Amino acid sequence: MDEKRIQQVLEIEKRAQEIRAEALREAQQLPVQAERESQALIEKARNAAQEEARLVIAKARESEQTARLLAMAEEKNRQIEALAMGNFERAVGYVLKQVIGRG
Repeated sequence: MDEKRIQQVLEIEKRAQEIRAEALREAQQLPVQAERESQALIEKARNAAQEEARLVIAKARESEQTARLLAMAEEKNRQIEALAMGNFERAVGYVLKQVIGRG
């Protein structure tokens, strides 16, 4: 019976050593895994920041283009108004000549 107890104790010690060895292996992998995960998070954050920057730049360019187009439209509008005023003045002059000439 003592031999059976000794065998059990030896089995328990062997199992304890296996558990300890496994725990050490896992403990050694934790820093490596943590480093991998932190690098993945950094990369994800970097990608998100780059995408956000790209969108901000695109909106700024759109805004610049919109401002440029608006300025061009306003200039074209001023030209059309000036042309219309010139035509209006000529039309008024023509009408006055017609009215005065008939009168």
